[in-house]
Amino acid sequence: MRFATPQFTAATVPDFKAALDAAWNLSISRVILDMRSVEFIDSSGVGALLGIQKRLPFQGEPVTLCNAGPAVTGVLELLRLQRVFKIE
Repeated sequence: MRFATPQFTAATVPDFKAALDAAWNLSISRVILDMRSVEFIDSSGVGALLGIQKRLPFQGEPVTLCNAGPAVTGVLELLRLQRVFKIE
């Protein structure tokens, strides 16, 4: 799934969750998100990413975040979420 917005914030999370709900099915066991267009993420965006992890049937497979820019990676590393997500 590619989320094409520069701001992953409280204002955009509802649209993200709606798109995720529409695409979700119980056979999903791995999620890869292309974050190349996201320039800023706030706590609501981080919460939405954590919510995806909780939806997966096997908690051992991390959500993969591809092409995350330095601002996004910085926030995730500050929160030590590189332990939760696979960042490529």
